[in-house]
Amino acid sequence: MADRGAKRPTVSVPDDWPAHPDLTLAHARTIQDVIAVLADDQGLSRLSAENVILGFVESGRIRLISEGKAGSFIPELGLTRIGDEFPMSEVVRTLAPRFVGSRAEFADCYPRVRPAIEPLDVGSAAYLPLIAQGRPIGVIGIFFPRESDFGEQERALMAALGSSIAQSLARAMLHDQEHDLAAGLQQAMLPRRIPGAQIAVRHRSARHGRDIGGDWYDVIPLPHGRVAAAVVGDVQGHDTRAAALMGQLRIVLRAYAAEGHAPATVMARASAFLKELDTDRFATCVYVDADLSTGSARFVRAGHIDPLLRHAEGLCRPLPVAGGLPLGLSAEFTRLDYPVTTVQLAPGDTLLLCTDGLVETPGTDLDDGIRELAAEVRRGPQDVQRLADRLCDLADHDPGEDDMAFLLLRRLGDPHQDIAGRVRRKIAPADPDGLSAARHMIRSAVRAWGAGDRAGEIELVADELITNTLLHTDGSAVSTVEMPHSAERRLRLEVEDESSNLPRRREPGEAGVSGRGLLLVDRLADVRGVEPRGGGKCVWCEFNCP
Repeated sequence: MADRGAKRPTVSVPDDWPAHPDLTLAHARTIQDVIAVLADDQGLSRLSAENVILGFVESGRIRLISEGKAGSFIPELGLTRIGDEFPMSEVVRTLAPRFVGSRAEFADCYPRVRPAIEPLDVGSAAYLPLIAQGRPIGVIGIFFPRESDFGEQERALMAALGSSIAQSLARAMLHDQEHDLAAGLQQAMLPRRIPGAQIAVRHRSARHGRDIGGDWYDVIPLPHGRVAAAVVGDVQGHDTRAAALMGQLRIVLRAYAAEGHAPATVMARASAFLKELDTDRFATCVYVDADLSTGSARFVRAGHIDPLLRHAEGLCRPLPVAGGLPLGLSAEFTRLDYPVTTVQLAPGDTLLLCTDGLVETPGTDLDDGIRELAAEVRRGPQDVQRLADRLCDLADHDPGEDDMAFLLLRRLGDPHQDIAGRVRRKIAPADPDGLSAARHMIRSAVRAWGAGDRAGEIELVADELITNTLLHTDGSAVSTVEMPHSAERRLRLEVEDESSNLPRRREPGEAGVSGRGLLLVDRLADVRGVEPRGGGKCVWCEFNCP
């Protein structure tokens, strides 16, 4: 045993410990990262240390979470009481470092540790309290092969090292807690299996080391046979407050939807709920309820980007959805109207609802980002899980500054299945894109409903009636196509406008370019008529589809 009065070597603690730039405490995000830094061989050698152990303070006990290198564990028991006679316990009680300079000192002061020390290459040790916000969160023990006096400079450096480790550990503990919370929230949001649809969801955080924020998705089973609603939204912010508000909004939307309310009512009530909370934050979202047996889908949008629709044949385009103000703001300004856009989903069609983090990157215009996303979805695989993975890979390759959440829903079913449904769309004057979208909606609906050989005739008549309305009235046209549940299978087409003037049949001359529309309708439709609707009218016709 060394002479306790003799001069013993000191321990050197370099200012730049640990040496490896990628393993510094400043870059440690998780508790495991901190442990990796402390157990790094380069760091230990720079300290002239043999081993490091780390313990957490939990409910009056110290739980060892890192036992250093294999075969060199200093067994102060895996779980010790703070009142026990161990160096780590003493440090937590006193909140002061404890320096043990020799094996003899270990034997004199901590006889319970002596049997564990004897076979190991340990001559001295430094135990440092890890204090964060005035309370002990843990303790670290650093073991050296030689005995040491631990001079004033070494003790000061060790104390500084303990402070740095404590700060890193506190950050890591907060990160891990937030990660666990985020994981729990995301697990709770995993959609249940919905008959008639394939669903894939993904979430990514843009902030390195932070997995929590206000982006969310949900899939909600609905009553009355409408099967399901889907929603994607974004609460302002990237913190635990945003996550808490997101959780509340998700519950509220789910509750209102499950009660059977219409989409506009669900959105308006959610906005009023957010306004009543003690917060100045708002939220955006897009919501759709879909009858997957018929393909009829109703959309509402609150300050959110439009969804994308990929048709079964491969075309992908933004789906124009009439919008209202973000949740919270619409109630604040008493503008709770959320117009509904009805779309027909054909078998094989895929919806993409996403937050702007999927389309926004620094230096890129939002519209350009949406077009690029539509192109990627068009080229992507049919399977929604594989498509979701592809979109995540693209987002990871060119990350933006915002969180990202998205939901893919693909309608299944036999295109020739005997089904029923209803689609409706408003077309504004001088809106060629709206007219094109209406044509596509009608084409998809009548083919999905099994109109067979009559599909082309129905599309032609619908195009004639809509175009006639836009040419001869000053307002918008509203087209509706429906196939009632009945054995007759009679499809009904309606086109409404704001003019009370009734259409007139005219005999076209040999060189005439107008006057042929109603003749065409009379020839192709099985029955047609006109009826007043408020201050305007509705021109309708029906087609038998055996």
